[in-house]
Amino acid sequence: MNRHPMSRTTLLSHPIQPARSRITSIPPGGEPRKLYADGGNVKIATHLVYEIDPDGKQLRVVRFTDATAKEVRTICHDAPELRKRWADPAQRSEIIAALAERGIGFEELAAEAKQPDAAPFDLLCHLAFNAPLRTRRERAQRLREDRKDFFDHYGPEARAILDQLLEKYTEHGTAQFVIPDVLKVPPISQHENISEIIETFGGSEKLREAVTRLQALLYAA
Repeated sequence: MNRHPMSRTTLLSHPIQPARSRITSIPPGGEPRKLYADGGNVKIATHLVYEIDPDGKQLRVVRFTDATAKEVRTICHDAPELRKRWADPAQRSEIIAALAERGIGFEELAAEAKQPDAAPFDLLCHLAFNAPLRTRRERAQRLREDRKDFFDHYGPEARAILDQLLEKYTEHGTAQFVIPDVLKVPPISQHENISEIIETFGGSEKLREAVTRLQALLYAA
């Protein structure tokens, strides 16, 4: 049985604008796939978005990046709100899920914006609120230089692991902060076994606190 599209967004714990209208995404040579978005019925074909009224009449054509910016503003009212929520892993997941409901994926968005190295947060902030655009590497390097006090709080082994987490982020994005999954792959897995890595931080809760704090500082400015 098909469920109403609103049922998917109401499962999110943080209040996000419910999806109301249909998007049909048509990749080149592919079959249409139905998704949902706010602000009018639309149809996406490659990099253009065709807004359609309820009777099927085409109203206007906008760029995919412009349509994305509009959708971001329905989720977060301004850049500070987006920054605050993005720094929290749980709320970040909600935002990503809400954008996916609207047919917005970061790989496609980065390609369309011609910014393959931009951090997803910076790309969304840039498109929706005209904020400066930074790459993941620039953001990580700024954290290393400006918040040495954070790293100095830990011993040499723990600092090395946090630094490797940052390096993996520069290459692959925020998915590299998922604990304990990231502890099982090189180069972090080459340190010790997972139990020993956890003990390096003083326990599993301390490890999660360190990684959560690392992410908060990463998006603090």
